[in-house]
Amino acid sequence: MIAMQISVEHMRTLRPDDMAAAIELSSLAGWNQTADDWRMLLDLAPAGCFAIESDGQLVSTTTVVCYGKRLAWIGMVLTSPEFRGRGFARRLLAHALDYANSLGIETVKLDATDQGKKLYEKFGFHPEQSIERWMLPGASNTASAGASSRPPRYSPALDLDAVSADRTDMLEHLARRSQVYSHSKAFLFARPGRTTAYLGPCLACDLADVRVLVTECVHASPHASWSWDLLPANHNAVAIASELGFKRQRHLTRMALGRPLRGRDDFIYGIAGFELG
Repeated sequence: MIAMQISVEHMRTLRPDDMAAAIELSSLAGWNQTADDWRMLLDLAPAGCFAIESDGQLVSTTTVVCYGKRLAWIGMVLTSPEFRGRGFARRLLAHALDYANSLGIETVKLDATDQGKKLYEKFGFHPEQSIERWMLPGASNTASAGASSRPPRYSPALDLDAVSADRTDMLEHLARRSQVYSHSKAFLFARPGRTTAYLGPCLACDLADVRVLVTECVHASPHASWSWDLLPANHNAVAIASELGFKRQRHLTRMALGRPLRGRDDFIYGIAGFELG
């Protein structure tokens, strides 16, 4: 008689010693997050970063970052290729939504790939708008010098107007490891990524300010390749990206669950990341 081998699986929160396994998951998916991105998620939401472990191996993840009680953002929905098809993403998503509900979160959002969209629809998420990644090729994945050498200047009030949720804590974390450019009523963050440098978040009331900031940022790292995630409904963002030589690379769908929540999309010229909103 041949004994059947039964895998031991359990769900738990992510830990600092999971970072190597987590970055391997996102790298296998071809995503741009770095170890610093994963560590920031764990710092921001230590109780909202979930994983499934199989026989001692980290095989699936989902993260929930809460911006007060108004908004929660789901990201890093990943499963190791050899463990797909076992319902791990579904289990983690259900757990993540239970977690958000237990905190009284009014609205939950995420940026869905075409592959994940059907799963999210089964949980009641509905499409809100398109989101696109635009890329500029180069030889490096590093923004000029990492964190700003001077105290970063940015406006949480402008971000609040744009998003309609308080993301101050996230912005503070991100500013500590980004180049931050500011001009009048506008700001732009830039940071290194695993495969390309990352442009965003970028918030502004005026098109001219954005053009100044993005041009300065890109010219400060002339050899860098860039990823820029923007809302194509903001035609001014698309125009600037096109002027600077960025090309549309992939399309996702921003989806929402719960109470309707829309800020000033015309102020959003670049998001903070698919995992952050």
